[in-house]
Amino acid sequence: MSRSAHPAGPRHADVLPEGHYSAPPTDLNALDRKVWAQTVTRDDDGVVSVGGVGVGRIAEEFGTPAYVLDEADFRARARAWRTAFGEDADVFYAGKAFLSRAVVRWLAEEGLNLDVCSGGELATALSGGMPAERIAFHGNNKSVAEITRAVEAGVGRIVLDSFQEIARVAHVAQSLGTRQKVQIRITVGVEAHTHEFIATAHEDQKFGIPLAGGQAAEAVRRALQLDGLELIGIHSHIGSQIFDMSGFEVAAHRVVGLLKDIRDEHGVELPEIDLGGGLGIAYTSDDDPREPHEIAKALTEIVGRECEAARLRTPRISVEPGRAIVGPTAFTLYEVGTIKPLEGLRTYVSVDGGMSDNIRTALYDAEYSVALVSRVSDAEPMLARVVGKHCESGDIVVRDTFLPADLAPGDLIAVPATGAYCRSMASNYNHVLRPPVVAVQDGEARVIVRRETEEDLLRLDVG
Repeated sequence: MSRSAHPAGPRHADVLPEGHYSAPPTDLNALDRKVWAQTVTRDDDGVVSVGGVGVGRIAEEFGTPAYVLDEADFRARARAWRTAFGEDADVFYAGKAFLSRAVVRWLAEEGLNLDVCSGGELATALSGGMPAERIAFHGNNKSVAEITRAVEAGVGRIVLDSFQEIARVAHVAQSLGTRQKVQIRITVGVEAHTHEFIATAHEDQKFGIPLAGGQAAEAVRRALQLDGLELIGIHSHIGSQIFDMSGFEVAAHRVVGLLKDIRDEHGVELPEIDLGGGLGIAYTSDDDPREPHEIAKALTEIVGRECEAARLRTPRISVEPGRAIVGPTAFTLYEVGTIKPLEGLRTYVSVDGGMSDNIRTALYDAEYSVALVSRVSDAEPMLARVVGKHCESGDIVVRDTFLPADLAPGDLIAVPATGAYCRSMASNYNHVLRPPVVAVQDGEARVIVRRETEEDLLRLDVG
């Protein structure tokens, strides 16, 4: 079978393709440990709890939709990354995945550093108590005001993304009478096996300075000549949601090649190399992410092998896992509103959120799991599509899934692995209020980012 053409794209065609969904699971009540936070359990009545707190209590106390974050899981994953890389490397949590002052405090307590990429993220990091020297400032178009604040605060490094930024940061630092530690972000021509919008190391995209054509070498030359800059290393990031380590091997080979050229031409061995983040997590049972210790071992061996071949001292390695830490630790809790069976196709299940709290399905064709969490069900599985309440046909949360056929309005369902990018990319489309983030641990639940109110919306509207 093939879809008929439609000007709005294939998702609007009137014929379903073959193989557009997998076979139904054998047990709709089972919770795959790969995609749910560590403390998530289901009791004999089928009610799911996290951190010892049931979803019914969470919904009653905090409302739905809500992002529910397992604090113990977050801390455990942060520690696992810190332990895996040890004292001879640095782990920078990528704040873009999800950032709040509570998260900043957890990171500081667990010994991680923090990567920010805007003035707002920097303000949150400083307000949350992260020592400035443990902050890296990213971004492809940092304003003079943002750079000034970063330098004045004493951030540990600024990652330079263009020739203009090399001059801009040097000027700000020199005017403030200091030397700013910097890295240069390069694009190494590696096409990560990921979505086009989150593959970041091929040349035709907005990030970094291309290695090709001698541009990266010229950037290094300029940075070494400017009094306001202390060049400490090279940064490379090849994409996001990556499971295959081969891309990192190619990237490391090319970055180490640049380090060798820098030594040979300028007599300088840069002490650091940042391999970025992008390590994938399990959104569905089909995903098979690596553990932090496996990743650390692989990356360390890759860099060590390349440096040995180039006769270079092995630089200090940095990585930036954000999604890999926070992504699996949270789920989004929804209440079912309407159920619309379409005979011969599927059943549309509408929830009280949607693309305003999770844009990734619409933006990246991201895949998610979903489960009925407020009760047990022995009903037959039905092919379903979980959609939101927004005035947009692309307002889809889970494109193809199976839910119990006795699903009813008022039931609670949850979508796991929504800790990364969902709250960070949330919007007020249709003037829908952004959900709260509820942290749960040891039988207690508390709001760390409160739900927006209509007063919040109207406060910005000056009339």
